[in-house]
Amino acid sequence: MDKPPEKLSITPPLPGVYLFKNAKEKILYVGKARSLRNRLRSYFHKSISGDLRKSALVDEATDFSFVVTQNEIEALALESNFIKQYRPKYNVILKDDKNYPYLKITVTQQWPGIEVVRRFDHGGDIYIGPYVSSRGMRETLDFIRKYFHVRTCKYKIENLKRPCVEYQIGHCGAPCVGLISGEDYMAAVNEVIDFLKGDNQTILANLTQSMTAHSDALRYEKAAIVRDKIAAIRETWETQKVIDPALADSDVIGYYGTGSEGMFNVFFIRNGVLAAVKDFHIKDLKGLSYKQLLYTFIEQFYNKDIIPPERIIVAQKPAQPGTLRAWLKKRKGSPVDIIIPPPGTPTDILTMANETAKRNLSLKRGSPDIAIMSELAQRLNLSAPPTDIGAFDVSTISGSESAGAFIRWRDGRFAKDSYRRLKIKTVTGVDDYSMMTEIFMRVAKNLGDEFPHLLVIDGGKGQLESALSALRQLNAEGLFVDNAIAIISIAKNPDRVFIPGALRGISLEDGSQSSLFLKRIRDEVHRFAITYHRKLREQRMKRSPLENIKGISKKRRLELLRHFDSIEAIRAAKPEEISSLKGFNAKLAAKILAELQIP
Repeated sequence: MDKPPEKLSITPPLPGVYLFKNAKEKILYVGKARSLRNRLRSYFHKSISGDLRKSALVDEATDFSFVVTQNEIEALALESNFIKQYRPKYNVILKDDKNYPYLKITVTQQWPGIEVVRRFDHGGDIYIGPYVSSRGMRETLDFIRKYFHVRTCKYKIENLKRPCVEYQIGHCGAPCVGLISGEDYMAAVNEVIDFLKGDNQTILANLTQSMTAHSDALRYEKAAIVRDKIAAIRETWETQKVIDPALADSDVIGYYGTGSEGMFNVFFIRNGVLAAVKDFHIKDLKGLSYKQLLYTFIEQFYNKDIIPPERIIVAQKPAQPGTLRAWLKKRKGSPVDIIIPPPGTPTDILTMANETAKRNLSLKRGSPDIAIMSELAQRLNLSAPPTDIGAFDVSTISGSESAGAFIRWRDGRFAKDSYRRLKIKTVTGVDDYSMMTEIFMRVAKNLGDEFPHLLVIDGGKGQLESALSALRQLNAEGLFVDNAIAIISIAKNPDRVFIPGALRGISLEDGSQSSLFLKRIRDEVHRFAITYHRKLREQRMKRSPLENIKGISKKRRLELLRHFDSIEAIRAAKPEEISSLKGFNAKLAAKILAELQIP
Protein backbone atom coordinates (compact mmCIF):
# COMPACT_ATOMS: atom_id res chain seq x y z
CA MET A 1 0.00 0.00 0.00
CA ASP A 2 1.55 3.27 -1.14
CA LYS A 3 -0.49 5.37 1.31
CA PRO A 4 -2.86 4.80 4.24
CA PRO A 5 -6.23 3.55 2.94
CA GLU A 6 -9.40 5.57 3.52
CA LYS A 7 -10.89 2.90 5.78
CA LEU A 8 -8.17 3.69 8.35
CA SER A 9 -10.11 6.84 9.30
CA ILE A 10 -13.21 4.82 10.18
CA THR A 11 -11.36 2.05 12.01
CA PRO A 12 -12.68 2.02 15.63
CA PRO A 13 -10.40 2.44 18.68
CA LEU A 14 -11.60 -0.94 19.99
CA PRO A 15 -9.93 -4.31 20.64
CA GLY A 16 -9.91 -6.79 17.80
CA VAL A 17 -8.01 -8.66 15.10
CA TYR A 18 -6.71 -7.22 11.83
CA LEU A 19 -5.68 -9.02 8.64
CA PHE A 20 -3.43 -7.70 5.87
CA LYS A 21 -4.14 -9.08 2.36
CA ASN A 22 -2.43 -9.01 -1.01
CA ALA A 23 -3.96 -8.31 -4.43
CA LYS A 24 -5.25 -11.91 -4.64
CA GLU A 25 -7.03 -11.60 -1.26
CA LYS A 26 -4.50 -13.96 0.34
CA ILE A 27 -3.94 -13.32 4.05
CA LEU A 28 -0.38 -12.06 4.60
CA TYR A 29 -0.46 -11.28 8.30
CA VAL A 30 -2.80 -11.59 11.29
CA GLY A 31 -2.39 -9.44 14.38
CA LYS A 32 -4.40 -8.35 17.42
CA ALA A 33 -4.66 -5.00 19.11
CA ARG A 34 -6.14 -3.31 22.15
CA SER A 35 -6.98 -0.41 19.83
CA LEU A 36 -7.35 -1.36 16.17
CA ARG A 37 -7.13 2.28 15.04
CA ASN A 38 -3.85 2.99 16.84
CA ARG A 39 -2.24 -0.29 15.86
CA LEU A 40 -3.12 -0.01 12.16
CA ARG A 41 -2.00 3.62 12.04
CA SER A 42 1.42 2.53 13.32
CA TYR A 43 1.99 0.54 10.12
CA PHE A 44 1.86 3.73 8.06
CA HIS A 45 4.14 5.80 10.27
CA LYS A 46 7.58 6.81 9.02
CA SER A 47 9.21 5.00 11.95
CA ILE A 48 8.52 1.55 10.43
CA SER A 49 11.19 2.16 7.77
CA GLY A 50 13.69 0.68 10.22
CA ASP A 51 11.58 -2.48 10.64
CA LEU A 52 12.27 -4.60 7.57
CA ARG A 53 9.51 -7.09 8.35
CA LYS A 54 6.78 -4.46 8.70
CA SER A 55 8.06 -2.50 5.71
CA ALA A 56 7.95 -5.58 3.49
CA LEU A 57 4.45 -6.43 4.75
CA VAL A 58 3.07 -2.96 3.98
CA ASP A 59 4.74 -2.94 0.54
CA GLU A 60 3.16 -6.29 -0.40
CA ALA A 61 -0.28 -5.68 1.13
CA THR A 62 -3.03 -4.02 -0.89
CA ASP A 63 -5.79 -4.01 1.72
CA PHE A 64 -6.66 -4.90 5.27
CA SER A 65 -9.77 -5.97 7.18
CA PHE A 66 -10.56 -6.24 10.87
CA VAL A 67 -12.87 -7.96 13.35
CA VAL A 68 -13.92 -6.14 16.54
CA THR A 69 -14.00 -8.23 19.73
CA GLN A 70 -15.35 -7.66 23.23
CA ASN A 71 -11.92 -7.55 24.82
CA GLU A 72 -8.24 -8.27 24.26
CA ILE A 73 -8.51 -11.87 25.49
CA GLU A 74 -11.12 -12.66 22.84
CA ALA A 75 -8.86 -10.95 20.30
CA LEU A 76 -5.95 -13.18 21.29
CA ALA A 77 -8.07 -16.34 20.88
CA LEU A 78 -9.35 -15.18 17.48
CA GLU A 79 -5.86 -14.16 16.34
CA SER A 80 -4.52 -17.61 17.20
CA ASN A 81 -7.37 -19.34 15.36
CA PHE A 82 -6.85 -17.19 12.25
CA ILE A 83 -3.10 -17.92 12.25
CA LYS A 84 -3.84 -21.63 12.49
CA GLN A 85 -6.40 -21.39 9.69
CA TYR A 86 -4.58 -19.15 7.19
CA ARG A 87 -0.89 -19.75 8.10
CA PRO A 88 0.05 -16.23 6.93
CA LYS A 89 3.40 -15.52 5.30
CA TYR A 90 4.48 -12.80 7.76
CA ASN A 91 3.48 -14.62 10.96
CA VAL A 92 5.86 -17.00 12.70
CA ILE A 93 4.19 -20.38 12.26
CA LEU A 94 4.53 -23.31 14.64
CA LYS A 95 4.90 -26.21 12.21
CA ASP A 96 3.84 -28.93 14.66
CA ASP A 97 0.15 -28.15 15.09
CA LYS A 98 -1.13 -31.61 15.99
CA ASN A 99 -3.07 -32.31 19.16
CA TYR A 100 -1.39 -34.70 21.59
CA PRO A 101 -3.34 -37.55 23.19
CA TYR A 102 -4.52 -37.61 26.80
CA LEU A 103 -5.75 -40.46 28.95
CA LYS A 104 -9.20 -39.56 30.23
CA ILE A 105 -10.55 -41.25 33.37
CA THR A 106 -14.33 -40.97 33.18
CA VAL A 107 -14.97 -40.51 36.90
CA THR A 108 -18.35 -38.93 36.12
CA GLN A 109 -19.67 -42.36 35.03
CA GLN A 110 -20.99 -45.07 37.34
CA TRP A 111 -18.20 -47.43 36.28
CA PRO A 112 -15.28 -45.17 35.33
CA GLY A 113 -13.12 -46.26 32.42
CA ILE A 114 -10.06 -45.00 30.56
CA GLU A 115 -10.26 -43.46 27.11
CA VAL A 116 -7.69 -42.00 24.72
CA VAL A 117 -8.78 -38.51 23.68
CA ARG A 118 -7.28 -35.57 21.83
CA ARG A 119 -9.79 -33.00 22.99
CA PHE A 120 -10.83 -32.01 26.48
CA ASP A 121 -13.68 -30.27 28.23
CA HIS A 122 -14.31 -29.15 31.80
CA GLY A 123 -17.04 -31.68 32.52
CA GLY A 124 -15.48 -33.14 35.68
CA ASP A 125 -13.51 -36.08 34.24
CA ILE A 126 -9.76 -36.42 34.89
CA TYR A 127 -7.22 -35.90 32.09
CA ILE A 128 -3.63 -37.10 32.30
CA GLY A 129 -1.12 -35.92 29.73
CA PRO A 130 -0.29 -34.74 27.21
CA TYR A 131 1.54 -37.76 25.80
CA VAL A 132 3.99 -36.38 23.26
CA SER A 133 4.71 -39.94 22.15
CA SER A 134 1.63 -41.92 21.12
CA ARG A 135 3.71 -45.05 21.63
CA GLY A 136 4.41 -44.09 25.24
CA MET A 137 0.72 -43.51 25.80
CA ARG A 138 -0.18 -46.95 24.38
CA GLU A 139 2.47 -48.59 26.55
CA THR A 140 1.04 -46.90 29.65
CA LEU A 141 -2.43 -48.07 28.68
CA ASP A 142 -1.17 -51.64 28.24
CA PHE A 143 0.45 -51.48 31.69
CA ILE A 144 -2.85 -50.35 33.24
CA ARG A 145 -4.78 -53.15 31.52
CA LYS A 146 -2.32 -55.74 32.77
CA TYR A 147 -2.00 -54.65 36.38
CA PHE A 148 -5.09 -52.62 37.33
CA HIS A 149 -7.93 -54.24 35.34
CA VAL A 150 -9.90 -51.02 34.84
CA ARG A 151 -12.11 -51.08 31.78
CA THR A 152 -10.88 -49.49 28.55
CA CYS A 153 -13.82 -50.55 26.36
CA LYS A 154 -16.34 -48.19 24.78
CA TYR A 155 -19.38 -50.42 25.25
CA LYS A 156 -22.60 -49.16 26.80
CA ILE A 157 -22.01 -51.46 29.72
CA GLU A 158 -25.51 -51.11 31.16
CA ASN A 159 -26.74 -53.15 28.16
CA LEU A 160 -24.22 -55.99 28.50
CA LYS A 161 -25.28 -59.44 29.70
CA ARG A 162 -21.89 -61.16 29.73
CA PRO A 163 -18.26 -60.04 30.01
CA CYS A 164 -16.27 -59.23 26.87
CA VAL A 165 -12.91 -60.65 25.80
CA GLU A 166 -11.00 -58.11 27.95
CA TYR A 167 -12.26 -59.96 31.03
CA GLN A 168 -11.40 -63.35 29.51
CA ILE A 169 -7.74 -62.35 29.03
CA GLY A 170 -7.51 -60.81 32.51
CA HIS A 171 -7.48 -57.14 31.48
CA CYS A 172 -10.75 -56.01 33.08
CA GLY A 173 -12.65 -56.73 36.27
CA ALA A 174 -15.99 -56.79 34.37
CA PRO A 175 -18.00 -54.39 36.55
CA CYS A 176 -20.63 -54.41 33.77
CA VAL A 177 -21.92 -57.83 34.85
CA GLY A 178 -21.13 -57.65 38.56
CA LEU A 179 -17.97 -59.81 38.58
CA ILE A 180 -16.21 -57.26 40.79
CA SER A 181 -17.69 -55.31 43.68
CA GLY A 182 -18.20 -51.59 43.35
CA GLU A 183 -15.83 -50.96 46.25
CA ASP A 184 -13.01 -53.05 44.76
CA TYR A 185 -13.49 -51.55 41.31
CA MET A 186 -13.38 -47.95 42.56
CA ALA A 187 -10.27 -48.81 44.57
CA ALA A 188 -8.64 -49.95 41.30
CA VAL A 189 -9.75 -46.72 39.58
CA ASN A 190 -8.20 -44.64 42.35
CA GLU A 191 -4.99 -46.64 42.06
CA VAL A 192 -4.88 -45.85 38.34
CA ILE A 193 -5.37 -42.14 39.03
CA ASP A 194 -2.55 -42.16 41.61
CA PHE A 195 -0.33 -44.12 39.23
CA LEU A 196 -0.91 -41.77 36.28
CA LYS A 197 -0.39 -38.71 38.47
CA GLY A 198 2.87 -40.18 39.74
CA ASP A 199 1.74 -40.63 43.34
CA ASN A 200 3.44 -43.99 43.61
CA GLN A 201 4.15 -43.74 47.33
CA THR A 202 0.42 -43.79 48.09
CA ILE A 203 -0.16 -46.72 45.74
CA LEU A 204 2.70 -48.77 47.16
CA ALA A 205 1.60 -48.11 50.75
CA ASN A 206 -1.99 -49.21 49.98
CA LEU A 207 -0.88 -52.25 47.98
CA THR A 208 1.58 -53.35 50.66
CA GLN A 209 -1.23 -53.16 53.22
CA SER A 210 -3.49 -55.17 50.89
CA MET A 211 -0.81 -57.82 50.29
CA THR A 212 -0.26 -58.23 54.03
CA ALA A 213 -4.01 -58.60 54.62
CA HIS A 214 -4.31 -61.31 51.94
CA SER A 215 -1.30 -63.14 53.34
CA ASP A 216 -2.61 -63.04 56.93
CA ALA A 217 -5.93 -64.44 55.69
CA LEU A 218 -4.06 -67.26 53.88
CA ARG A 219 -5.14 -65.92 50.46
CA TYR A 220 -1.68 -66.52 49.04
CA GLU A 221 -2.64 -66.40 45.35
CA LYS A 222 -4.16 -62.95 45.75
CA ALA A 223 -1.16 -61.84 47.81
CA ALA A 224 1.15 -62.97 44.98
CA ILE A 225 -0.86 -60.97 42.41
CA VAL A 226 -0.53 -57.83 44.54
CA ARG A 227 3.19 -58.54 45.06
CA ASP A 228 3.75 -58.69 41.29
CA LYS A 229 1.88 -55.41 40.84
CA ILE A 230 4.10 -53.75 43.47
CA ALA A 231 7.23 -55.01 41.71
CA ALA A 232 6.01 -53.75 38.30
CA ILE A 233 5.18 -50.29 39.68
CA ARG A 234 8.57 -50.03 41.41
CA GLU A 235 10.38 -50.99 38.22
CA THR A 236 8.45 -48.36 36.26
CA TRP A 237 9.05 -45.76 38.97
CA GLU A 238 12.81 -46.38 38.94
CA THR A 239 12.98 -45.38 35.27
CA GLN A 240 11.27 -42.02 35.82
CA LYS A 241 13.47 -38.96 36.07
CA VAL A 242 12.37 -37.01 39.15
CA ILE A 243 13.23 -33.34 38.57
CA ASP A 244 11.81 -31.50 41.58
CA PRO A 245 8.56 -32.31 43.43
CA ALA A 246 8.14 -28.57 44.08
CA LEU A 247 7.68 -27.99 40.34
CA ALA A 248 4.50 -30.13 40.42
CA ASP A 249 2.87 -29.61 36.98
CA SER A 250 5.03 -27.29 34.87
CA ASP A 251 6.11 -26.75 31.30
CA VAL A 252 9.69 -25.50 31.00
CA ILE A 253 10.26 -23.67 27.70
CA GLY A 254 13.87 -23.51 26.57
CA TYR A 255 15.00 -21.61 23.49
CA TYR A 256 18.02 -21.10 21.28
CA GLY A 257 18.17 -19.06 18.09
CA THR A 258 20.84 -18.10 15.60
CA GLY A 259 20.50 -16.26 12.32
CA SER A 260 17.03 -16.81 10.86
CA GLU A 261 16.41 -20.11 12.72
CA GLY A 262 15.35 -20.95 16.24
CA MET A 263 14.48 -23.96 18.37
CA PHE A 264 12.02 -24.09 21.26
CA ASN A 265 12.32 -27.07 23.59
CA VAL A 266 9.58 -27.94 26.07
CA PHE A 267 10.11 -30.12 29.12
CA PHE A 268 6.73 -31.45 30.29
CA ILE A 269 6.97 -31.95 34.06
CA ARG A 270 4.05 -33.65 35.77
CA ASN A 271 4.02 -34.18 39.52
CA GLY A 272 7.71 -33.25 39.62
CA VAL A 273 8.64 -35.96 37.09
CA LEU A 274 9.96 -35.30 33.59
CA ALA A 275 7.13 -36.83 31.54
CA ALA A 276 8.19 -35.87 28.01
CA VAL A 277 10.43 -33.61 25.94
CA LYS A 278 9.50 -32.02 22.62
CA ASP A 279 11.32 -29.58 20.33
CA PHE A 280 9.84 -27.13 17.82
CA HIS A 281 11.94 -25.83 14.94
CA ILE A 282 11.19 -22.35 13.56
CA LYS A 283 12.80 -21.71 10.19
CA ASP A 284 12.10 -17.99 9.77
CA LEU A 285 12.29 -15.83 12.88
CA LYS A 286 10.96 -12.79 10.96
CA GLY A 287 13.37 -10.55 12.89
CA LEU A 288 11.28 -10.80 16.05
CA SER A 289 12.69 -10.41 19.55
CA TYR A 290 12.73 -13.30 22.02
CA LYS A 291 9.78 -11.80 23.93
CA GLN A 292 7.69 -11.57 20.77
CA LEU A 293 8.68 -15.08 19.69
CA LEU A 294 7.83 -16.48 23.12
CA TYR A 295 4.42 -14.78 23.02
CA THR A 296 3.77 -16.31 19.57
CA PHE A 297 4.93 -19.75 20.68
CA ILE A 298 2.77 -19.82 23.83
CA GLU A 299 -0.24 -18.51 21.90
CA GLN A 300 -0.01 -21.12 19.11
CA PHE A 301 1.10 -24.06 21.25
CA TYR A 302 -1.63 -23.77 23.87
CA ASN A 303 -4.28 -22.96 21.28
CA LYS A 304 -4.19 -26.65 20.44
CA ASP A 305 -6.23 -29.04 22.55
CA ILE A 306 -3.62 -29.02 25.31
CA ILE A 307 -4.43 -28.38 28.94
CA PRO A 308 -2.03 -25.68 30.20
CA PRO A 309 -0.11 -26.66 33.37
CA GLU A 310 -0.13 -24.77 36.66
CA ARG A 311 2.99 -22.86 35.65
CA ILE A 312 5.09 -22.12 32.58
CA ILE A 313 8.78 -21.51 33.31
CA VAL A 314 10.69 -19.23 30.89
CA ALA A 315 13.92 -17.24 30.79
CA GLN A 316 12.17 -13.88 30.18
CA LYS A 317 8.61 -12.66 30.33
CA PRO A 318 6.87 -12.86 26.94
CA ALA A 319 5.26 -9.83 25.34
CA GLN A 320 1.86 -9.00 26.88
CA PRO A 321 2.15 -11.49 29.78
CA GLY A 322 -1.04 -10.29 31.48
CA THR A 323 -3.18 -10.99 28.43
CA LEU A 324 -1.56 -14.40 27.99
CA ARG A 325 -2.21 -15.32 31.63
CA ALA A 326 -5.88 -14.35 31.36
CA TRP A 327 -6.27 -16.35 28.15
CA LEU A 328 -4.49 -19.40 29.60
CA LYS A 329 -6.68 -19.24 32.71
CA LYS A 330 -9.78 -19.30 30.51
CA ARG A 331 -8.48 -22.35 28.63
CA LYS A 332 -7.42 -24.27 31.75
CA GLY A 333 -10.26 -23.22 34.04
CA SER A 334 -7.81 -22.17 36.77
CA PRO A 335 -4.86 -19.74 37.08
CA VAL A 336 -1.67 -20.36 35.08
CA ASP A 337 1.56 -18.61 36.16
CA ILE A 338 4.28 -17.57 33.73
CA ILE A 339 7.40 -17.66 35.89
CA ILE A 340 10.98 -16.47 35.56
CA PRO A 341 13.19 -18.24 38.13
CA PRO A 342 14.19 -15.52 40.65
CA PRO A 343 17.89 -14.72 41.32
CA GLY A 344 19.52 -17.32 43.52
CA THR A 345 17.01 -20.03 42.58
CA PRO A 346 18.49 -23.20 41.04
CA THR A 347 17.72 -23.05 37.31
CA ASP A 348 19.14 -26.40 36.24
CA ILE A 349 15.95 -27.49 34.49
CA LEU A 350 15.71 -24.26 32.45
CA THR A 351 19.41 -24.46 31.62
CA MET A 352 18.90 -28.06 30.50
CA ALA A 353 15.97 -27.04 28.28
CA ASN A 354 18.01 -24.23 26.72
CA GLU A 355 20.99 -26.52 26.12
CA THR A 356 18.72 -29.17 24.58
CA ALA A 357 17.25 -26.54 22.24
CA LYS A 358 20.76 -25.46 21.23
CA ARG A 359 21.94 -28.98 20.51
CA ASN A 360 18.77 -29.96 18.67
CA LEU A 361 19.07 -26.90 16.46
CA SER A 362 22.67 -27.89 15.80
CA LEU A 363 21.50 -31.37 14.77
CA LYS A 364 18.67 -29.97 12.66
CA ARG A 365 21.09 -27.70 10.80
CA GLY A 366 23.43 -30.60 10.15
CA SER A 367 26.20 -29.66 12.58
CA PRO A 368 27.31 -32.75 14.52
CA ASP A 369 27.62 -32.10 18.23
CA ILE A 370 30.89 -33.61 19.38
CA ALA A 371 29.82 -33.57 23.05
CA ILE A 372 26.72 -35.69 22.36
CA MET A 373 28.59 -38.17 20.19
CA SER A 374 31.40 -38.48 22.74
CA GLU A 375 28.88 -39.08 25.53
CA LEU A 376 27.17 -41.69 23.35
CA ALA A 377 30.44 -43.47 22.58
CA GLN A 378 31.29 -43.67 26.29
CA ARG A 379 27.87 -45.07 27.25
CA LEU A 380 27.86 -47.66 24.46
CA ASN A 381 31.54 -48.64 24.85
CA LEU A 382 32.37 -47.53 21.30
CA SER A 383 35.96 -46.99 20.24
CA ALA A 384 35.17 -43.56 18.74
CA PRO A 385 32.23 -41.11 18.54
CA PRO A 386 29.85 -42.35 15.81
CA THR A 387 29.36 -40.31 12.64
CA ASP A 388 27.29 -42.82 10.66
CA ILE A 389 24.27 -44.50 12.31
CA GLY A 390 21.63 -46.74 10.78
CA ALA A 391 18.36 -47.87 12.37
CA PHE A 392 15.86 -50.68 11.61
CA ASP A 393 12.22 -51.24 12.53
CA VAL A 394 9.41 -53.63 11.57
CA SER A 395 5.73 -52.69 11.47
CA THR A 396 2.95 -55.28 11.25
CA ILE A 397 -0.54 -56.05 12.51
CA SER A 398 -1.30 -59.77 12.80
CA GLY A 399 1.26 -60.45 10.08
CA SER A 400 -0.72 -58.44 7.52
CA GLU A 401 1.02 -56.09 5.04
CA SER A 402 4.20 -56.34 7.11
CA ALA A 403 6.83 -53.71 6.35
CA GLY A 404 10.36 -52.89 7.37
CA ALA A 405 12.30 -49.63 7.39
CA PHE A 406 15.89 -48.44 7.47
CA ILE A 407 16.90 -44.85 8.19
CA ARG A 408 20.32 -43.24 8.40
CA TRP A 409 21.92 -40.43 10.37
CA ARG A 410 25.24 -39.33 8.93
CA ASP A 411 27.50 -36.34 9.54
CA GLY A 412 25.05 -34.58 11.81
CA ARG A 413 21.79 -34.98 9.88
CA PHE A 414 19.22 -37.51 8.74
CA ALA A 415 20.43 -38.69 5.33
CA LYS A 416 17.02 -39.21 3.71
CA ASP A 417 18.51 -40.23 0.38
CA SER A 418 19.73 -43.38 2.16
CA TYR A 419 16.34 -44.30 3.67
CA ARG A 420 14.89 -47.66 2.62
CA ARG A 421 11.41 -49.08 3.03
CA LEU A 422 10.87 -52.78 2.44
CA LYS A 423 7.84 -54.99 2.04
CA ILE A 424 8.37 -58.27 3.90
CA LYS A 425 8.75 -61.07 1.33
CA THR A 426 9.90 -64.25 3.04
CA VAL A 427 7.96 -64.24 6.35
CA THR A 428 4.28 -65.02 6.83
CA GLY A 429 2.30 -64.62 10.03
CA VAL A 430 3.50 -62.85 13.16
CA ASP A 431 7.26 -63.34 13.48
CA ASP A 432 9.00 -60.05 14.29
CA TYR A 433 12.38 -61.72 14.74
CA SER A 434 12.43 -63.33 11.30
CA MET A 435 11.18 -60.09 9.74
CA MET A 436 14.03 -58.19 11.38
CA THR A 437 16.51 -60.74 10.05
CA GLU A 438 15.11 -60.36 6.53
CA ILE A 439 15.23 -56.57 6.33
CA PHE A 440 18.66 -56.46 8.00
CA MET A 441 20.17 -58.80 5.44
CA ARG A 442 18.47 -57.15 2.47
CA VAL A 443 19.67 -53.66 3.44
CA ALA A 444 23.16 -54.91 4.30
CA LYS A 445 23.57 -56.63 0.94
CA ASN A 446 22.22 -53.58 -0.84
CA LEU A 447 24.58 -51.15 0.88
CA GLY A 448 27.62 -53.42 1.06
CA ASP A 449 30.70 -51.46 2.10
CA GLU A 450 28.52 -48.39 2.72
CA PHE A 451 26.85 -50.07 5.72
CA PRO A 452 26.90 -47.83 8.87
CA HIS A 453 29.20 -48.83 11.74
CA LEU A 454 26.58 -48.27 14.47
CA LEU A 455 23.18 -49.90 14.05
CA VAL A 456 20.09 -49.24 16.19
CA ILE A 457 17.38 -51.90 16.31
CA ASP A 458 13.90 -50.83 17.43
CA GLY A 459 13.02 -53.65 19.82
CA GLY A 460 14.22 -55.73 22.73
CA LYS A 461 16.73 -58.52 23.22
CA GLY A 462 14.97 -60.79 20.70
CA GLN A 463 15.23 -58.29 17.87
CA LEU A 464 18.83 -57.56 18.86
CA GLU A 465 19.73 -61.25 18.65
CA SER A 466 18.04 -61.49 15.24
CA ALA A 467 20.21 -58.66 13.92
CA LEU A 468 23.35 -60.19 15.46
CA SER A 469 22.51 -63.55 13.90
CA ALA A 470 22.06 -61.92 10.51
CA LEU A 471 25.37 -60.10 10.91
CA ARG A 472 27.16 -63.38 11.75
CA GLN A 473 25.65 -64.98 8.66
CA LEU A 474 26.78 -62.08 6.49
CA ASN A 475 30.21 -62.29 8.08
CA ALA A 476 30.37 -65.99 7.23
CA GLU A 477 29.57 -65.11 3.63
CA GLY A 478 32.53 -62.73 3.65
CA LEU A 479 30.56 -59.48 3.44
CA PHE A 480 31.52 -57.91 6.78
CA VAL A 481 34.00 -58.16 9.58
CA ASP A 482 31.87 -58.82 12.67
CA ASN A 483 33.76 -56.60 15.10
CA ALA A 484 33.70 -53.61 12.75
CA ILE A 485 29.99 -53.03 13.30
CA ALA A 486 28.31 -52.25 16.64
CA ILE A 487 24.64 -53.14 17.14
CA ILE A 488 22.33 -52.00 19.93
CA SER A 489 18.57 -52.22 20.45
CA ILE A 490 16.15 -49.83 22.12
CA ALA A 491 13.32 -51.50 24.01
CA LYS A 492 10.20 -49.72 25.15
CA ASN A 493 8.19 -49.52 28.37
CA PRO A 494 10.52 -48.34 29.74
CA ASP A 495 12.93 -46.96 27.12
CA ARG A 496 16.12 -48.94 27.59
CA VAL A 497 19.20 -49.69 25.46
CA PHE A 498 20.54 -53.23 25.21
CA ILE A 499 24.15 -53.91 24.25
CA PRO A 500 25.34 -57.39 23.22
CA GLY A 501 26.84 -59.22 26.17
CA ALA A 502 25.52 -56.81 28.82
CA LEU A 503 23.29 -58.33 31.49
CA ARG A 504 21.14 -55.24 32.01
CA GLY A 505 19.93 -52.48 29.76
CA ILE A 506 20.83 -48.80 30.04
CA SER A 507 17.92 -46.50 30.92
CA LEU A 508 17.10 -43.69 28.49
CA GLU A 509 14.87 -41.90 31.00
CA ASP A 510 17.66 -39.77 32.47
CA GLY A 511 17.08 -36.73 30.22
CA SER A 512 20.70 -36.72 29.02
CA GLN A 513 21.51 -35.46 25.53
CA SER A 514 22.71 -38.87 24.32
CA SER A 515 19.46 -40.48 25.56
CA LEU A 516 17.35 -37.89 23.77
CA PHE A 517 19.42 -38.41 20.62
CA LEU A 518 18.94 -42.19 20.65
CA LYS A 519 15.20 -41.75 21.21
CA ARG A 520 15.12 -39.41 18.25
CA ILE A 521 16.80 -42.02 16.04
CA ARG A 522 14.37 -44.71 17.27
CA ASP A 523 11.32 -42.48 16.76
CA GLU A 524 12.38 -41.55 13.24
CA VAL A 525 12.73 -45.14 12.06
CA HIS A 526 9.46 -46.05 13.78
CA ARG A 527 7.71 -43.16 12.00
CA PHE A 528 9.15 -44.23 8.64
CA ALA A 529 8.17 -47.88 9.13
CA ILE A 530 4.63 -47.31 10.34
CA THR A 531 3.95 -44.75 7.57
CA TYR A 532 4.84 -47.34 4.93
CA HIS A 533 2.87 -50.06 6.74
CA ARG A 534 -0.23 -47.84 6.78
CA LYS A 535 0.22 -47.09 3.09
CA LEU A 536 0.32 -50.80 2.27
CA ARG A 537 -2.81 -51.42 4.34
CA GLU A 538 -4.63 -48.55 2.62
CA GLN A 539 -3.64 -49.91 -0.80
CA ARG A 540 -4.95 -53.34 0.16
CA MET A 541 -8.24 -51.87 1.35
CA LYS A 542 -8.62 -49.88 -1.87
CA ARG A 543 -7.71 -52.84 -4.07
CA SER A 544 -10.60 -54.36 -5.99
CA PRO A 545 -11.43 -57.95 -4.93
CA LEU A 546 -11.37 -58.80 -8.64
CA GLU A 547 -7.58 -58.29 -8.58
CA ASN A 548 -7.23 -61.31 -6.29
CA ILE A 549 -8.93 -63.69 -8.73
CA LYS A 550 -6.44 -65.59 -10.85
CA GLY A 551 -7.18 -65.36 -14.56
CA ILE A 552 -8.97 -61.98 -14.36
CA SER A 553 -6.84 -59.57 -16.32
CA LYS A 554 -7.17 -55.79 -16.17
CA LYS A 555 -9.11 -55.87 -19.45
CA ARG A 556 -11.59 -58.39 -18.03
CA ARG A 557 -11.98 -56.41 -14.78
CA LEU A 558 -12.85 -53.30 -16.76
CA GLU A 559 -15.34 -55.24 -18.87
CA LEU A 560 -17.09 -56.57 -15.76
CA LEU A 561 -17.26 -53.16 -14.08
CA ARG A 562 -18.37 -51.48 -17.31
CA HIS A 563 -21.28 -53.91 -17.64
CA PHE A 564 -22.32 -54.31 -13.98
CA ASP A 565 -21.17 -50.92 -12.52
CA SER A 566 -20.20 -52.33 -9.09
CA ILE A 567 -18.81 -55.34 -7.20
CA GLU A 568 -22.18 -55.80 -5.49
CA ALA A 569 -23.92 -56.05 -8.85
CA ILE A 570 -21.38 -58.64 -10.05
CA ARG A 571 -21.87 -60.63 -6.83
CA ALA A 572 -25.65 -60.67 -7.41
CA ALA A 573 -25.40 -61.59 -11.10
CA LYS A 574 -26.31 -64.98 -12.54
CA PRO A 575 -23.52 -67.15 -14.02
CA GLU A 576 -24.98 -66.93 -17.53
CA GLU A 577 -24.93 -63.11 -17.37
CA ILE A 578 -21.19 -63.13 -16.74
CA SER A 579 -20.36 -65.91 -19.21
CA SER A 580 -22.20 -64.01 -21.97
CA LEU A 581 -19.66 -61.20 -21.83
CA LYS A 582 -16.82 -61.07 -24.33
CA GLY A 583 -13.76 -63.02 -23.07
CA PHE A 584 -15.68 -64.98 -20.42
CA ASN A 585 -17.05 -68.52 -20.18
CA ALA A 586 -19.14 -70.60 -17.76
CA LYS A 587 -16.10 -71.91 -15.85
CA LEU A 588 -14.67 -68.42 -15.34
CA ALA A 589 -18.09 -67.06 -14.34
CA ALA A 590 -18.47 -69.73 -11.67
CA LYS A 591 -14.99 -68.99 -10.36
CA ILE A 592 -15.69 -65.25 -10.11
CA LEU A 593 -18.91 -65.76 -8.19
CA ALA A 594 -17.27 -68.24 -5.84
CA GLU A 595 -14.38 -65.86 -5.09
CA LEU A 596 -16.70 -62.89 -4.51
CA GLN A 597 -18.91 -64.62 -1.98
CA ILE A 598 -18.86 -62.86 1.41
CA PRO A 599 -17.48 -65.28 4.04
